[in-house]
Amino acid sequence: MRFLRQANHYFEKFKGVIKLTNILEINDLTKRFGGIQALDGVSLNLNEKEIVGLIGPNGCGKSTTFNVMSGVMEGDGGSVMLYGEEVYGLPSDQINRLGMSRTYQDTRLWRDLTVIENLMLPPKNQLGVKVLNSLFTRNRIKKEEKEILEKAYDTLDLLEITHMANHYCSELSGGQSKLVDLGRVLMSDPKILLLDEPVAGVAGPLAEKIFERIGTLRDELGLSVLIIEHNMDFILQQGVDRVFVMSNGRVVVEGTPSEIQQSKTVIEAYLGE
Repeated sequence: MRFLRQANHYFEKFKGVIKLTNILEINDLTKRFGGIQALDGVSLNLNEKEIVGLIGPNGCGKSTTFNVMSGVMEGDGGSVMLYGEEVYGLPSDQINRLGMSRTYQDTRLWRDLTVIENLMLPPKNQLGVKVLNSLFTRNRIKKEEKEILEKAYDTLDLLEITHMANHYCSELSGGQSKLVDLGRVLMSDPKILLLDEPVAGVAGPLAEKIFERIGTLRDELGLSVLIIEHNMDFILQQGVDRVFVMSNGRVVVEGTPSEIQQSKTVIEAYLGE
């Protein structure tokens, strides 16, 4: 885990220069699909080393919020502040380079490659991808490949799936695929993770293990995590710091898990009463 902790060390030094409360702040995001108002002024925030849930019934706009704030989808208006800088409207790859990475509901692994190969592909600007570099900088390429391999194994170790390193991704269960997908995202050294239903379709014990690993990422690497989850009861039991509840394209409630459990507005949002 040396490489991952080194990345966190350098971020901590940089963070001292930019004293911020909200490292991610979303204000008044809007998005229409024809006559449907998918997002209607969504606002939320994420603090340093915080795990926050984004919950709500199907079709309320959770994934659309992720798509717009991460640059995957163009919005109709609003603001996305990342470390105090406006990133709304930037392409997704640029937002990723600035430190915010995401997963999707469906894992996007290369299933004909092994787990370790999947983790070694995401790091950007690798020397070996350019033909001239492969001809004239072989020693540097070998050194870089060794470092990426070590980092990939560090990541698998952190997620407690090192034993699957040489398994083909086509052989993995749904829960194992979710963990590998998370590991692949970590290879880009994010400081903010957007996780879109990371335990969807995963059996209870493994779902709980995935949330334990997310807690480890916060505690050991200093990551901040925003998690979409449809199952309200499950996420409220996982020790998240705060929860935002969406309904009909809006955030209707924000609070601690205990406050959310007692909210009449939340019950109405889920049951339509």
